Amino acid sequence: MRDLAHRLLTYEAGAGETPELADRATLRVYEKLRHSLSAFAGVAAFESLAFRALTQAKSEAPGLWSAQVAADGTLQGLGEFESQMDMDKYLAVEFSADDGGIVLIARLLGLLRIFLGEAITLSLLRNAWPGEAFDDRN
Repeated sequence: MRDLAHRLLTYEAGAGETPELADRATLRVYEKLRHSLSAFAGVAAFESLAFRALTQAKSEAPGLWSAQVAADGTLQGLGEFESQMDMDKYLAVEFSADDGGIVLIARLLGLLRIFLGEAITLSLLRNAWPGEAFDDRN
């Protein structure tokens, strides 16, 4: 799942027209997944999965502690960690926002695969990224 998450983030970062937009690849991937799954299963279903994925990802990526999933499923507070790093002296691990994005997206994809199955998850990915080829064997 991490490889797939990395691939999606790389694809979206490359799709950014400016460096500022490329920095928001995690949010673009997240939003595409949100729209695709919300159309399939509803906003509440996506919000529930996203909340669970974020909760799991926070243990691996400390920078996600400031992020929250809103009632409509949108992701808020991503990237605010850098401004709080000076206050959190107890964290000895260096954190990259990209790593947190990969962890979050990988967790979300993993939950989709568990609850919906691989075929439906791949179908949702194909709907969100119609120009991208997804290999069913991977």
